[in-house]
Amino acid sequence: MSRKQPFIWNALAVFRFFVNALPHSTAVALGGFLGGLVPKFTARKFNEATGRCADVLGVSKERAAGIVRGAYKHFGRGAAEFARMPYAAAHINDLVRVHGEEHLRKAYDAGHGVMLATGHIGNWEYAAAWCAHNGYTINALGTDQRDDRITNLILELRRAGGSKALGKATDLRAMLKALQDGEIIAVPIDQDARKKGVLSMFLGRPASTPVGVAKLAAKVGCAVVPAFCIRSSDGLTFDFNILPPLEGRGGRPYGEDVQSSLDDCNDKISQAIRENPDQWMWMYPRWESVEAGDFDDLRD
Repeated sequence: MSRKQPFIWNALAVFRFFVNALPHSTAVALGGFLGGLVPKFTARKFNEATGRCADVLGVSKERAAGIVRGAYKHFGRGAAEFARMPYAAAHINDLVRVHGEEHLRKAYDAGHGVMLATGHIGNWEYAAAWCAHNGYTINALGTDQRDDRITNLILELRRAGGSKALGKATDLRAMLKALQDGEIIAVPIDQDARKKGVLSMFLGRPASTPVGVAKLAAKVGCAVVPAFCIRSSDGLTFDFNILPPLEGRGGRPYGEDVQSSLDDCNDKISQAIRENPDQWMWMYPRWESVEAGDFDDLRD
């Protein structure tokens, strides 16, 4: 059952008003400024994220704190960019430079569907908008929010970007249908799947990883294409890096062996994060279920 969150909803309304009233560069800068303030009001979560970053990357606490602060600013900018999606959709080819489109085009034209394997790094909303405005039918997966108004707002903004709002990432039937129709699904697989997942190394540590990307690839023969839309040094534009489709090991189709397929996918995402650590969500407890001991029986 949806629960109203009036404070968050009203804060979003004010935020959307200002970022849509300002020039694009100013709006994005405002988002970054506000994102940079968040650690001051959520010290516990900031410290947890800093410790997580330091442990995983093997860097000092000072370096990790800088990375995490950068991530808060990056996601603040991303919030402003998402709120301005109608503007972005109209200017997407000015905002996004694509590298490796030939990999996506070949996979898409094969007609068996494509899963863009990505993570919560860079600006995945811009990646979807670029695809939608350059001849690709793309579906965006989502998660229901506590307040239905926020859920509907997310769907509205994704549609404004040209994406088809597919629904929940757990809706395998809808995902299967889209792939069978030869469409693209953007699949972020850097979230804790808890006991429904398979243990796979993520940034050098075992993490519960969603299995859908491998099982759907095995079932329908779709291509799994790693792709990451990374913020460039100017803070406003992005490089959409599309990698060659993943292949199964030993000549087997990708997805047939779930473990190696997820391992290879996680390797690509981990590499992108290591190259751009301040654009990934360290504030999210990626390894929580493993740290809680949910998979200890597999280690005996």
